[in-house]
Amino acid sequence: MSVAGLILTPGASAGRDQPALVAIDDAVTPSGVRVERIDFPYRLAGRRAPDRPPVLVATVVEAARALADGLGVPPEQIALGGRSMGGRMCSMAVAEGLGAAALVLVSYPLHPPGRPDRLRTDHFGDLRVPCLFVSGTRDTFGTPDELETATAGIPGPVTHHWIDRGDHGLRRKDAEVAEVVRDWLADR
Repeated sequence: MSVAGLILTPGASAGRDQPALVAIDDAVTPSGVRVERIDFPYRLAGRRAPDRPPVLVATVVEAARALADGLGVPPEQIALGGRSMGGRMCSMAVAEGLGAAALVLVSYPLHPPGRPDRLRTDHFGDLRVPCLFVSGTRDTFGTPDELETATAGIPGPVTHHWIDRGDHGLRRKDAEVAEVVRDWLADR
């Protein structure tokens, strides 16, 4: 079953027009995949602090179901992903039972900077879909070694793509990130 749609979610300090999300949208849409970039409720309300995870996860679930319904396809033909916090919420939604084609996780926030003891991986054992992790080699939210070790516990197939000298924001790397995501989704 091919990927028919892609939900993209922003990081904690950004909205649906985050440059990386726009670049991914622009790269993926011509291949026939319908892309929906979403904002979380706190952004829509003009607040700076993110909602609690249950609200964020529910937003992902609602957006994925709406896209699947709109395209007339099962949820298993919708890929989910985003940057940092947004991607994490997508992975949590899938771990909680939301059907999906795949996860696209850009700059996954493995742990808070300087706090490798506070891993955000409790749900990894419930991820049974293909997962793409695109991260910078200088990301303070998780080194390549830390991320590879943590993702070894994911039952689904995992692909890593490392952006050389990229930090968590992957500044000036949007085109490379978008190309990686487009090509990986095309193989699904």
